[in-house]
Amino acid sequence: MVQRRWKLQSKPLKNMDREICQICGDHAGLTETGDLFVACNECAFPVCRPCYEYERKDGTQCCPHCKTRYRRLRGSPRVEGDEDEDDVDDIENEFSYAQGGANKPRRREEFSSSSRHDSQPIPLLTHGHGVSGEIRTPDTQSVRTTSGPLGPGDRNAISSPYIDPRQPVPVRIVDPSKDLNSYGLGNVDWKERVEGWKLKQEKNMLQMTGKYHEGKGGEIEGTGSNGEELQMADDSRLPMSRIVPIPPSHLTPYRVVIILRLIILGFFLQYRTTHPVKDAYPLWLTSVICEIWFAFSWLLDQFPKWYPINRETYLDRLAIRYDRDGEPSQLTPVDVFVSTVDPLKEPPLVTANTVLSILAVDYPVDKVACYVSDDGAAMLTFESLSETAEFAKKWVPFCKKFSIEPRAPEFYFAQKIDYLKDKIQPSFVKERRAMKREYEEFKVRINALVAKAQKVPEEGWTMQDGTPWPGNNTRDHPGMIQVFLGHSGGLDTDGNELPRLIYVSREKRPGFQHHKKAGAMNALIRVSAVLTNGAYLLNVDCDHYFNNSKAIKEAMCFLMDPAYGKKCCYVQFPQRFDGIDLHDRYANRNIVFFDINLKGLDGIQGPVYVGTGCCFNRQALYGYDPVLTEEDLQPNIIVKSCCGSRKKGKNSKKYSYDQKRRGISRSDSNAPLFNMDDIDEGFEGYDDDRSILMSQKRVEKRFGQSPVFIAATFMEQGGIPPTTNPATLLKEAIHVISCGYEDKTEWGKEIGWIYGSVTEDILTGFKMHARGWMSIYCNPPRPAFKGSAPINLSDRLNQVLRWALGSIEILLSRHCPIWYGYTGRLRLLERLAYINTIVYPITALPLIAYCILPAFCLITDKFIIPEISNYASIWFILLFISIAVTGILELRWSGVSIEDWWRNEQFWVIGGTSAHLFAVFQGLLKVLAGIDTNFTVTSKASDEDGDFAELYIFKWTALLIPPTTVLVVNLIGIVAGVSYAINSGYQSWGPLFGKLFFALWVIAHLYPFLKGLLGRQNRTPTIVIVWSVLLASIFSLLWVRINPFVSVIPAANPNAVPGGVF
Repeated sequence: MVQRRWKLQSKPLKNMDREICQICGDHAGLTETGDLFVACNECAFPVCRPCYEYERKDGTQCCPHCKTRYRRLRGSPRVEGDEDEDDVDDIENEFSYAQGGANKPRRREEFSSSSRHDSQPIPLLTHGHGVSGEIRTPDTQSVRTTSGPLGPGDRNAISSPYIDPRQPVPVRIVDPSKDLNSYGLGNVDWKERVEGWKLKQEKNMLQMTGKYHEGKGGEIEGTGSNGEELQMADDSRLPMSRIVPIPPSHLTPYRVVIILRLIILGFFLQYRTTHPVKDAYPLWLTSVICEIWFAFSWLLDQFPKWYPINRETYLDRLAIRYDRDGEPSQLTPVDVFVSTVDPLKEPPLVTANTVLSILAVDYPVDKVACYVSDDGAAMLTFESLSETAEFAKKWVPFCKKFSIEPRAPEFYFAQKIDYLKDKIQPSFVKERRAMKREYEEFKVRINALVAKAQKVPEEGWTMQDGTPWPGNNTRDHPGMIQVFLGHSGGLDTDGNELPRLIYVSREKRPGFQHHKKAGAMNALIRVSAVLTNGAYLLNVDCDHYFNNSKAIKEAMCFLMDPAYGKKCCYVQFPQRFDGIDLHDRYANRNIVFFDINLKGLDGIQGPVYVGTGCCFNRQALYGYDPVLTEEDLQPNIIVKSCCGSRKKGKNSKKYSYDQKRRGISRSDSNAPLFNMDDIDEGFEGYDDDRSILMSQKRVEKRFGQSPVFIAATFMEQGGIPPTTNPATLLKEAIHVISCGYEDKTEWGKEIGWIYGSVTEDILTGFKMHARGWMSIYCNPPRPAFKGSAPINLSDRLNQVLRWALGSIEILLSRHCPIWYGYTGRLRLLERLAYINTIVYPITALPLIAYCILPAFCLITDKFIIPEISNYASIWFILLFISIAVTGILELRWSGVSIEDWWRNEQFWVIGGTSAHLFAVFQGLLKVLAGIDTNFTVTSKASDEDGDFAELYIFKWTALLIPPTTVLVVNLIGIVAGVSYAINSGYQSWGPLFGKLFFALWVIAHLYPFLKGLLGRQNRTPTIVIVWSVLLASIFSLLWVRINPFVSVIPAANPNAVPGGVF
């Protein structure tokens, strides 16, 4: 099947003699038989014979439009690569697929990645009508070519003939408006099939043409389609996303420098270990041990960034395929989780803005459900959510009518932009002002509730009907569920339905382990499966609102893509923040982690789960295995891991049932009890097939004793099972959030959020990757989510302490990536990344020792490095150069600013000498001695005392002691070193500079900490205070050294020192 894609409307052959070569501008010319010269029989892109010959001999050998390699035409000399083709010069029968034998061209073919099973293809309908005319291979799979993924007109198109192995490639389609005889498809049967196809598409072609022009270029990029039906439009078969590789000019030098740095580092360590400093042996030994650990830590951090990639999505193609205008939407239902604990630390107004942004999201309202988990059972949260539901009836229609962004009212009305721009509706200004007044009244009501909650009545809270609030005892209360909005929860002011809004507070009783946030998330998984059962779950913290109303659609471009969906466990979005000070003093934005590390992991097996802003495949959370190809199930090898390749084999086939079962048995405890392939038939096969696969007792041991929930787990595409009685749903939902439901089940072990660490996100993502799932990093141009971060030094250190403590807990658990899951499908570089995420707190021990060494060297007049030769100095110089060049090239391909990179380096030292150090000892105490540490919720209080007033607040914590000690010791060392040099003469200044360099390096990294320690200081710059103290000390010593008022001691005393008292 062939289609000319370089024009929207194909031309008849009779006019093609006027074709102009799109490379040189000359006429395309004719062949010796008088026919139009066609260089590429894939897309018929106009190219003359001289340009064709040049491209084959000296160029890329590919069509500049579809990136297909040029075949040798009659009269054309052979070039390298022609040996792979048949020795037949003519191409009359090139596309006669009905004929076999030697006349059929040997093309590189592979099966569609979405055709998981012959019995259950994924249908893609065109307005509900089947489409005929598809060529099938003997095993009913669709033929796919290796045509390039890019074409002209794309916003990020590249000109090189790059073929991305991770992207599916297009089904070749015949253009019915073109004379088929030119392709050798003139048989009667074929003509009848094409004519039938044309008649079915005639009535729809006009309205689809308008959608073509709204797309992103119409390039050929491959398809995730299973090829079961021929689509009426090309865009409906093109992929909904693509990989944008980092340009080789940026990536190749980066990799070369990494290898050179590794070699230089080896020579440097060899020199350091073989040249001890005998008069300062303890200092030398300490420094060498620290440097070896730093080298190991660098390897763990660097090599997972070997294959960074970018991605971009095509929302217009998602709409054409699943959400056409005038038709029922085929988008998959999504359940959104919002978690909150303490409304006094997490203000209800912040949570309300997050909920409002979810309810106003750009997604079909009947396919969105918002679940708010109140793990503190606070009546304040319940009442504020009730007020939020009422305000949503006015806010949601306003957002959708004027398509505003963002859809969190607090942040929308705070924008300092011209809100009249691009707003042509005359009523917009009036309605915006009215809505702002409504929101101000809403804030007054919420703040009144907060003020009322400051003092708890002695008898406890009472609801409006006079009954006591069930959650008065936060540690002993029943489960509570309240549906505020949805099918029976009222309509908006325009009479339209609103997404469901459901309040959930799980049951808590003394004597039960509730597992903090991870337990709350698992409760939401079960209650959402019973009530709405969306196929995908999206979780956000209460302070992370939807900054992009199309965020869910961005995730669906991957999760609903047949090429990715069945093996993608989650789509992770980066965290972006509001309210950060201009210079980001304490690296709250984490730009280096999100824009460098996660992009690197995206090219291997996917980013780690960071706890919020993540859209999950529900089946992955249930512990199912992904649907993998034979290539995916191959054992881990270093070369494959380093390349991060997801390329399918040349003759890739799906495993049979027995092969898949054997593939599962390769893994240990990370293997599920059954495979996702076993349930691809959907719920229809539940009554028959499920009883064969497992007993009811076995299922209940895994999921718990809830028939309704167990039935919902078999609904791969979501939705409530048809046999469910709606009247029993609420009762069943209360049952699945009871505190004893998880007893003797797999929850928290193999299913849902994994228990065992306060950073449950790392464990949860790691278990999925160990099973073979891949994840995807989605970074749309407009940030999907924005949240708040603690900008106060003490709060920031406590936040980092919690993260580091969770890593230590995983390091000392059975799920440690160092020894867990080697029989699974975790790639080597992905494993290195996980190892780095759990061992990085240990770096605090060598780091704090290394930061104190300069001070000891200055005070004792010793040095950790002996006098080096010119040859040895070369390795020192090259090492510093390689470190600098690596950082520069990393910033180049990632787009991260040097200021963000420097702030990250500074806080790495600040956190390493404080929070990470405490985390190591607290983790050892918790695991070895059983001494637990309390989880502190990060405060999300708003800034009411001026811009960034919280930045200057001083809050005492023990975490401030170690870095303060390091600072003071280094300042004393500088003073002592300079005084010693002044006293010893000019010959001591040379060695002094090396020691001063390291001491100043430590102070420069701790400078933001020093600013936070000193506070605002009446607006006096901290650097002025630091330099004043240093210079005052040095000049005082210098004054003592050359004090002119001290009389000269007679020369008779041979031990006297002229001009001073030393």
